[in-house]
Amino acid sequence: MKKSLLALAFATAGLMAAPAVFAQSAPNGNGGWFVNGNVGRTSINKGPYDGHDTGYGINGGYRWAVSPSVALGAEIGYNDLGNIHAKNIFNGNRVVDRQKTQLHGWTAGVNGHFNVSPNWYVSARTGIYGWKGHGLSNNENPIRKGLDDTSWYAGAGFGYDFNNNVSVGLNYDYYDAKKDRVDLSTDMVSVSAEYRF
Repeated sequence: MKKSLLALAFATAGLMAAPAVFAQSAPNGNGGWFVNGNVGRTSINKGPYDGHDTGYGINGGYRWAVSPSVALGAEIGYNDLGNIHAKNIFNGNRVVDRQKTQLHGWTAGVNGHFNVSPNWYVSARTGIYGWKGHGLSNNENPIRKGLDDTSWYAGAGFGYDFNNNVSVGLNYDYYDAKKDRVDLSTDMVSVSAEYRF
């Protein structure tokens, strides 16, 4: 898994460092370096882990402006999807629940930002997901064990560009996380904010 992520990181870095071929013939629009963050409600419907929690993620990368309304790029990021109870900040209970899936990991992939009007946009993303988590095996006598693997993620969203630098959005993302008869796959509905340099 570490070799796969390292290879993808080098490939992504090379892609980001490559000359912006498309940008020479198109306005900058939404192209360039970006960083975004999202927070939202995660959902897992897998036996002992049925339920909802609070998840978050942070991403960064580079997009090339292909046309005035289309920008395509590469991204890397980190997320935590399975063990945070934000409401417990105010009631004295544990904010990090050790009995949850504790699913978290690194992402590396591609994304697109497509303006359907000067300010409104739709987005899409996909790539590999290097994850770690804890889960109960699907046996007669289930046991809790730590797992890690490399899988995939995908998502889509829509939002509003305030200008060429700042936008907010609403997103749906799915993170595949299955190994050794344990399924920790999780989806997340989140709000996001992005800054483009």
